[in-house]
Amino acid sequence: MAAPPGLNNEDDLSSAKAVQKRYEGLVTVRSKAIKGKGAWYWVHLEPILVQNQDTGAAKAVKLRCGLCSALFSASNPSRTASEHLKRGTCPNFNGAIPRPISSIPSSKPASTSSSSQQQQHQQQRKRSLAQAALTPPPPLPLTMVDTSALSGAQVGSAPLMLSGGKEDLGALAMLEDSVKKLKSPGGKGSSPGQALSKGQMESALNLLAEWLYESCGTVSFSCVEHPKFKSFLTQVGLPPISRKYIAGAKLDAKYEEVRTESDAKLRDAMFFQLASDGWKKKGAGCSPCGENLVNLTLNLPNGTSLFRKAVFTSGAVSAKYVEDTLWETITGICGTIVDRCVGIVADTDKFKSKALTDLEDRNRWMVNLTCQFQGFSSLLKDFHKHLSLFRSVTADCLKLATYFNSKNSARTYFQKYQMQEMDHVNLIRVPPDQPFAGNNCVYVHAMLEDVVNSVRALQLTVLDDAYKVIYAEDPHGREVADMIRDMRFWNELDAVLSLVKLVKMMIQEIEVERPLVGQCLPLWDDLRTKVKDWCAKYNVDEGPVEEIIEKRFAKNYHPAWSAAFILDPLYLLRDNSGKYLPPFKCLTTEQEKDVDRLITRLVSREEAHIALMELMKWRAEGLDPLYAQAVQVKQRDPVTGKMKIANPQSSRLVWETCLSEFKALGKVAVRLIFLHATSCGLKCNWSFMRWVYAHGHSRTAMDKAQKMIFIASHARLERRDFVNEEEKDAELFANGEDDVLNEVFSDPAM
Repeated sequence: MAAPPGLNNEDDLSSAKAVQKRYEGLVTVRSKAIKGKGAWYWVHLEPILVQNQDTGAAKAVKLRCGLCSALFSASNPSRTASEHLKRGTCPNFNGAIPRPISSIPSSKPASTSSSSQQQQHQQQRKRSLAQAALTPPPPLPLTMVDTSALSGAQVGSAPLMLSGGKEDLGALAMLEDSVKKLKSPGGKGSSPGQALSKGQMESALNLLAEWLYESCGTVSFSCVEHPKFKSFLTQVGLPPISRKYIAGAKLDAKYEEVRTESDAKLRDAMFFQLASDGWKKKGAGCSPCGENLVNLTLNLPNGTSLFRKAVFTSGAVSAKYVEDTLWETITGICGTIVDRCVGIVADTDKFKSKALTDLEDRNRWMVNLTCQFQGFSSLLKDFHKHLSLFRSVTADCLKLATYFNSKNSARTYFQKYQMQEMDHVNLIRVPPDQPFAGNNCVYVHAMLEDVVNSVRALQLTVLDDAYKVIYAEDPHGREVADMIRDMRFWNELDAVLSLVKLVKMMIQEIEVERPLVGQCLPLWDDLRTKVKDWCAKYNVDEGPVEEIIEKRFAKNYHPAWSAAFILDPLYLLRDNSGKYLPPFKCLTTEQEKDVDRLITRLVSREEAHIALMELMKWRAEGLDPLYAQAVQVKQRDPVTGKMKIANPQSSRLVWETCLSEFKALGKVAVRLIFLHATSCGLKCNWSFMRWVYAHGHSRTAMDKAQKMIFIASHARLERRDFVNEEEKDAELFANGEDDVLNEVFSDPAM
C-alpha cells in the first residue's frame, strides 16, 4: 500500500494503517451483526472514517448514530450503545431492540377461496417483513381453532357442541396443534414463540433483572416463578428463570458492575459534598413501622450525584449517632485526605443539627447546611402553629366537622346533598388530638380541603327547611349553621388554603429543581414577595406573617448563602458603566461581614489576607461582560416550559479558567458554588421497608437489601427520577379538583 502524500515518517504511516484496519474491522462486525450474528446496537451505529484534510490519510474512526446523527468515539461501541441508546440520551430511540431480517422466520399465507385476496395477503406480508427489520415482532396470538379442518364440521353451520363446554376449547386447540405438527414435522410453526438469538435472550433477561432490582421491593422476586409470568416468557421466546438466580449471582454481578462505575466517577472528582436525607420524620403516618431509611449520596462538582449507602434507623436517634455516621462515611471515602469532602447537607431537625455544627467547628474547611426543603416545610408548620388566622380557621372547621360527623340527624341531610353535588358520601377528615401540634399539620390541611370541597353540600344542608327544625333547639347546631352562612368564614378559609398552596408550590419546586447554595437568598426573597402580595389580596396584617418568616429564615441561614451568592457569576449585576459586578448591594451589613468571615475561614491563615484583597478586586472589577453574559444565558426547558440556565457548570468553569488569577478566592469559589442546598432526592417504597425490617435479623438479607438499594438508587440518580412508584400511582388515580369556592361565592342564595 502506497503511503498517502504528506506522510513523511513511519510513525504517521503506521498510525494511519492502524486506523484504517480498525475501521475495516468495525465495518465487518457491523455487517455480520445486521445479518443476525452480532450485537443489536450495530443496526443504529455506523463506523465513520475521518480523514486528514491536508494529507487525506486515515485520522480517526468515529461511530455515527443513525437515529440522531451524533458522533462518538469508536473505542468502546458497547459502552457507547449503553450510554447513548439504553439510557435515553438519544431522543429518537424508542427503547426497542431491533431484529435483523434474517432472524424473522418465514410463514406461508393462509389459503383463501379468492386468488385476489391471496395476492393482497402476500403484499401485506412483504410490507410487514420489511417493517419487522426495524421493530420487534409482537408475541404470537393464542392458537385459534379452525373448525373447518375437523371432519364433519361445516363453515357457517351451527356452533360446535362439546360435552365439556367452553373448557374443551383449549384441549381442542391442542389437538389441532398436534395434527399440524404431524403434517409438517420439524416445522417452525410448532414453537409458541419466535426464535431469539442467544444475545437477544441475554439482553432481554438483563433488562428484566434490572427492572426487578430498580423496583426495589415494589415487584416481588417470586413473580418470576408465577405460572402466568412463565407462560409470558415462553410466549415471547424467553427461557424461564428462578428467583434464586435473580437474588443470587445475578444480583451480585450487577452490584459489582454498578459499584465499579460509581467508584470510577468518584475518583475523577477532586472533591464532593455529602448529602444525607432521612434523619427527620417527614410527617405523621409516613412510615408504617416507625422506621426510617437514611440515604447517603455524594454531589460532585460536575452536577452529577452518586449513591453511597443506606442506613436503617429505628426510633429516636441522637445527634452523636448522626455525627458518627456522617464522619465514618467521609473517612471511608477519603481516608486521611478528609478535606476532599467540602461539606454536608442534611435534613436534620433542631436537635440533630448539632451534629452538623460540631463537625463544621472541628473541620474549618467544611460547609454544613440544613436542607431547604425541610426549611420551607417547617415554615408551613410555623404558620399552622403560630399564625392566628390559621388557628381560628382550624378551630372553626374542626367544630363544623365534629358536629356533622357525630350528629346522626345532621349527617343524614349533609350526606344527602353530598351525593347530590359530589356523587359520593364521606365523613370530613379530622386531625387526632392536639390539632395544633406540628406533626398534625397534614391532617389539618386535609380537613380544610374536605370542608372547602363540601361547601356546596353544607350550604344546601343549612338551607333545607327540614334541617332547620333539627338545629332550632340545638345551640351548637345554630352556631355551625351561622358559620356556614357567614361569608367571612369562607373568605378566611380561602386565604389559609391559598397560603398553604403558595408554600407547597415552592416546596415542590425546590424538590424538583434542587437549588444550589447560591440560590437560597433569592429563594427566600421570592417567598417574601409572594407572601406580601398574599397579605394585600386577603387584607391580612403583614407584621405577624413576616415575623414568622424571619424567625424561620434565621434558623436556616448559613453564611455560605451570602458568600456563594456573591461569588457565583450567575448573579452578577450590570451597572451603568457596563460592568458585571457581584450583588453586594442586595446583602445586609451583617451578611457582608459573613462573606468576609467565611472566606477567611475556608483558606489557610497565610492566604487569608490575599483572599480578602482578591475579594475587593472581584467587588470592584467583576467579570468580563462577554463571559458574564455567557454564564447567564438561559433556554426554555422542553418539559416544564420554564427558562433555565443553559449551562449550569459554567459558573464553576469560569473560576477555573478565565478567573484563574484569583488564586486564593478561586479555591473558595469552586468549592462553594457547586454545593446543593437540599438533601431531598431519593424516596423509598414502604413496601420494601416492611420487607427489610421483617428480615432485619438476617445478615444475608440485609446485604441483599443494600445491594438492591444501591442499584436502584444509582439508576434513579442517572435518570433524575426522584418520585417513587407509590406516588406515581397516587397521581395516576387522583381526580382533579374544581374551584368550588368560585361557584359558591357567585350563588345568590349565600
